[in-house]
Amino acid sequence: MACLAAAQQAPTLRHRVVNTFPHDIRAFTQGLAYHDGYLYEGTGNYGRSSVRKVQVETGKVLQRTDLPAQYFGEGITIFGEKLIQLTWQTRIAFVYDLRTLKQTGSFVYPTEGWGLTHDGKRLIMSDGSATLYFRDPLTFRETGRLEVREGRQSLPNLNELEFVKGEIWANVWQSERIARISPRTGQVLSWVGLQGLRDQVLRENPYADVLNGIAWDPKRDRLFVTGKWWTKLFEIQVVK
Repeated sequence: MACLAAAQQAPTLRHRVVNTFPHDIRAFTQGLAYHDGYLYEGTGNYGRSSVRKVQVETGKVLQRTDLPAQYFGEGITIFGEKLIQLTWQTRIAFVYDLRTLKQTGSFVYPTEGWGLTHDGKRLIMSDGSATLYFRDPLTFRETGRLEVREGRQSLPNLNELEFVKGEIWANVWQSERIARISPRTGQVLSWVGLQGLRDQVLRENPYADVLNGIAWDPKRDRLFVTGKWWTKLFEIQVVK
């Protein structure tokens, strides 16, 4: 049985830090996305949640829209000219005009909201369980589900999401690694180990919380990661 369990474990790939950029220490990062040269970030905590447009090289916040105090902001994604942001337990997603970051609409859903991304056709959403939900980007109606497993074992605590080269990449809450997931089978294909990044941040901010935030620049094939209350944004490469 031990040999069988070992055979079902997905391999862990190493990372290499390519660049390090400043990151707002006040950002409790819940969602991260890259679009046309800029980072977009969703932050959490009651009374401090926001969506932001951020300059990568300096970490400067160029635009910002704050949520009302009763909402705890969660994952974000950019679909067309819209930015969509989940909230944690209030079961509502806000829709913003990408150019102005002004709210233009909202959706409701029946679960908690954690992470959000898309594959070009469908929104992909996590709620802290081992289930990913596919949703229509125009109506937010559920169109399918995917159970994520490593071998036969369900993988709960799926958090911030990014769609990278045909794979779903997921932060796993309170873990220092990213799961690379097949959108067809739900199997974990491999892990990206990010041990050591938070240690670098803790030297500058002893209150830095967990790793959370994945953004991919498809034009230049750049991958960015950060965390909650981190002072740094890391550009990394996966070492196979």
